[in-house]
Amino acid sequence: QVQLVESGGGLVQAGGSLRLSCAASGGTFRRYTMGWFRQAPGKEREFVAGTSWIGGHTYYADFVKGRFTISRDNAKNTVSLQMNSLKPEDTAVYYCAASALSMGKTLSNFDSWGQGTQVTISS
Repeated sequence: QVQLVESGGGLVQAGGSLRLSCAASGGTFRRYTMGWFRQAPGKEREFVAGTSWIGGHTYYADFVKGRFTISRDNAKNTVSLQMNSLKPEDTAVYYCAASALSMGKTLSNFDSWGQGTQVTISS
């Protein structure tokens, strides 16, 4: 399994931006689909965005389309999530995850998880 470490969380005002990063080690990064999930207090963990190991195809949850952008750098073994136009409802712990599948979206599709990074959006 690959080991994942997230960074870049913090507190920003609504309308602001944050960039999350995830560093991977211990596996063949270019062979993993990478995803970002989030979990707000009292809610289930949900899919946010993914980038497939096949051609780097990206896909998003509807609630972040047009605001968030996922990208990967296979040379540096990193995946990032650029978050713009942030809303208070984006407040959550954000998790990086790795999957051997091509375009996983469910939690069970992902084998490796980071520890999470807190994102808090103030109104």
